[in-house]
Amino acid sequence: MSPASADPLFGAAVLKLSFILKGKHDEPGFRVVYFGTLKELGLTDSQVTKYINANRERLEEHIRRGGGD
Repeated sequence: MSPASADPLFGAAVLKLSFILKGKHDEPGFRVVYFGTLKELGLTDSQVTKYINANRERLEEHIRRGGGD
C-alpha cells in the first residue's frame, strides 16, 4: 500500500505539490479537483500546506519516483 492511499493528508499533499512543481496550481482545473478532494477527505488547505512544509523532501522524492513505493 502506498503512503498516498494509507494517509489522506499525504495524498492531498502529493496532489497539491505535484501541481505546484509544474506551475499549474493556479489553474481552475486544479482548484476544482484539489478543493473537492479536500472536502471529500475532511481536510483543509492549511493542513496540507503545513504538511508539505514539514515533509517537502519526502513528498518530492515520492513525486519524482512516479508516486510508487
